[in-house]
Amino acid sequence: MGRSRRTIPEELLLLALDPTTGTTAQPQSLDLGLAGAQLVELALAGRIAPDGDRIAVVHPRPTGDPTLDTALELLRRRGSPVRAVHWIGGPRLGLRQTYLAHLERCDMVHAVPGQMCGVLPTTRYQATDSAVSREIRARLDNAIRTGVPPDPRTAALASLAHAVGLGKHLYPGNEGRSSRSRLRDLIRYDPMGGLVAHAVMDVQNGVAVQPRRAPAQAAQARAAGRGMARAGAR
Repeated sequence: MGRSRRTIPEELLLLALDPTTGTTAQPQSLDLGLAGAQLVELALAGRIAPDGDRIAVVHPRPTGDPTLDTALELLRRRGSPVRAVHWIGGPRLGLRQTYLAHLERCDMVHAVPGQMCGVLPTTRYQATDSAVSREIRARLDNAIRTGVPPDPRTAALASLAHAVGLGKHLYPGNEGRSSRSRLRDLIRYDPMGGLVAHAVMDVQNGVAVQPRRAPAQAAQARAAGRGMARAGAR
């Protein structure tokens, strides 16, 4: 994988970076989103594929991106497909900081040291080239404005941006309500992005134990439950 193309985790992090404060919006859910974005990027690279609500490694050859290859190797070591919610909800200590350091090494952001309350050291991050962030945002804006089905990368990025709650950061206030709604609707244009985005939202909502059921399966389960209840009452 050449460095001429930005990865979806990189783009998601750049979208979340506030140019005024130098901090990231939705930091806790963003960590989940970055783990999910790695899955989407690996799928686009042909290394993994969805298997129901699980993720299977189909080609373990490294991509050449050290951060992605670490995730790929961890998936390979599982030995069998892993549920997306379990992967995304697993320990991801320092993933956001890892990507910030990665963007800094790639000269896409630069660190600005500072202090909180004049005592505690802090670090803010500013985009090195604001045109890059504008181009990423323009792709989302164009997909929202035109209604034309976006390419898989943009659709996946939109799905993850919605899943981690960046809609209110990108399109704030009442005037941004319709844009936030259309951002959410872009989830349907990329199956892998949709699977991962739903998994991110499930982890945030604490729904990480039972597999996601299709509507027909859920209806059958409810009907079976009612039948058992009637039988027990007789």
